[in-house]
Amino acid sequence: MKLFKYSQITFDKGKNSISIILWWFVQATIFRCSFHNMYLYRACILRLFGCKVGKGVKIRASAKFYYPWKISIGEYSWIGDGAILYSLDNIEIGDNCVISQYAHLCTGSHDVESESFKLITKPIIVKDAVWIATDVFVGQGVTLREGSVIGARSSIYKDTEAWIIYLGNPAIPVSKRDITRE
Repeated sequence: MKLFKYSQITFDKGKNSISIILWWFVQATIFRCSFHNMYLYRACILRLFGCKVGKGVKIRASAKFYYPWKISIGEYSWIGDGAILYSLDNIEIGDNCVISQYAHLCTGSHDVESESFKLITKPIIVKDAVWIATDVFVGQGVTLREGSVIGARSSIYKDTEAWIIYLGNPAIPVSKRDITRE
């Protein structure tokens, strides 16, 4: 590799540098320092920066959003403490999803065969009723289909099947998910 050749000239951040710096400042201060149960307040801040946030969403103050204008979160979904939404590309989260504490949704990587370490981005799609458990890594370009579960500390690099539980690194299917209707 020749890292001096690295360039982000073709990477579209979606906003200008002033907007990005303003977001980083707001996230580090009034967003992060908000009280535990101020979910609506944090949702409003994210909306001001272009994030699509559905009703009833609960986002913890320590969750980190890189470019909120590239993120959409469906109704009644939860984003846990320390979750990272590394949104170099779009992240779409459906309704009734749980992104647990310290989960990392990563839409960017680099071309390992590129001399200049070229940036590669691909969106992540999380369909309805998905649970991404504690400390899970979700790689770029992955679609998590409806009702799938990625177990704690797993890493997922490929699309999932609906209503299946995955575990491990790399995560593999281990059982069907049966929901008890209450």
